[in-house]
Amino acid sequence: MSELFEFTVPVLVVGGGACGCIAALAAAKAGADVLLIEQDERPMGSTGMSQGLICAAGTKAQAALGIEDSAHTYFDDIMAKTKGQTDPVLARAIADHAGPTVDWMVEALDMPWDLDKGFRPAYGNSTYRVHGWHGHSGQDMVDLLHRRLDDNGVDVMTGAKLVDVHSDDEGRVLGVTIERPDGSREDVGCDTLILACGGFAANHAMVAENMPDVAIARNNGHEGSQGTGIRVGEKLGAAFGDMASYQGYAMLTEPQGLPVPPGVPVAGGILVNIEGKRFTDETADIAGMVHPVLQQPGDYVWVIYDDRIEAEVDYIPEIIELNKLNAPRFANSVEELADVLGLPHDALAATLADAHDAQARAEPDAQGRIWNQDLPPAPRFRALKVVGAIFHTQGGLQIDGQAQVLRPDGTPLPNLFAGGGAARSVSGPAHWGYLPAMGLATAVTFGRLAGEAAARLALARETA
Repeated sequence: MSELFEFTVPVLVVGGGACGCIAALAAAKAGADVLLIEQDERPMGSTGMSQGLICAAGTKAQAALGIEDSAHTYFDDIMAKTKGQTDPVLARAIADHAGPTVDWMVEALDMPWDLDKGFRPAYGNSTYRVHGWHGHSGQDMVDLLHRRLDDNGVDVMTGAKLVDVHSDDEGRVLGVTIERPDGSREDVGCDTLILACGGFAANHAMVAENMPDVAIARNNGHEGSQGTGIRVGEKLGAAFGDMASYQGYAMLTEPQGLPVPPGVPVAGGILVNIEGKRFTDETADIAGMVHPVLQQPGDYVWVIYDDRIEAEVDYIPEIIELNKLNAPRFANSVEELADVLGLPHDALAATLADAHDAQARAEPDAQGRIWNQDLPPAPRFRALKVVGAIFHTQGGLQIDGQAQVLRPDGTPLPNLFAGGGAARSVSGPAHWGYLPAMGLATAVTFGRLAGEAAARLALARETA
């Protein structure tokens, strides 16, 4: 069947986001020739719409700041957050390899990732372990990764959409068909294939089938997340896992379409509905909070915070951009805040008083939130109008600890690897298992593992 293909590459990577770029760079540094294809003319994907943050343990950045953390602690946090219902093999792979992957990005790729001390331990992370590029976004990460691809001589083909995969009777991938924007098609052979082409959050039919509880939620993921990797895996006989899992988000600003960073509620921000009432513990579940938001009267709620909280998060690109857009509403009293937001005065005053009283008594408030040393909002108030959304899916192709795709019987497909949105993550069977910054943690970690494993397999075939 080799005559079908115009040319053949040892490692073919589909997807130009964080997972695909890291996979391609890892394979190239392992000595393999690599081609990366990306459907968009300018690579973006889910990575480009993220904050560019990675959850990793045991890094040199943590050690430099005296933060004690380990793969063992990270693994325990993952299993606790997912109630023991995630794949322990994948959880172990993330716990063991995310930290070394971040260190490798910094040292081998000269990427300026550091520990983000502004992202406090919360939502399942028991210590400071969120890493990022201070003051930069996910799109900055994508752009920098593509510069590193160029630096390392990795061939990149943009405007190239995967439309078909070709295999033999044993499920070995022989090559793919790609389509250009003008409708023309090319057939490219490969020794190994890495699927890093996103999840299916933008495929409304797949969301409704697998996650009907968020079928009405806004999609704030990339429109290219149409389940391409899922369809390829299905054709090749792959197994799937946790297809009902996703990262929901309760704080997508309306109409700006920018997420309010988790640091806002962690530092004391609250959510109130159009009746002026709180309805959830804002610190309990970063992904699952989307459900109580979707259940509120009307189609939006308000995030209320203050100048003190703003000072803790003012370095985050989304906050900077929201301020540039004059998105926050301001008020110097509870009465003025109620007027500005169109909320009942008495209800809003009672809501804020309950939170302040609970904090002063060191007792849980009416929503079960324990305030500790954090303070609820006080004048000068700030507020942002938000809606519930889905950011990205967390289920997909079943992989092993080296990111090789498995069949339903647990045997590996011969030369197929996956990571990022195309693969099963470690968030368990539903929304409640998601840890902050886990999306990019799985992307870069499984991307690196996939790239190295694919390179080993391709190089072994060359020398056989």
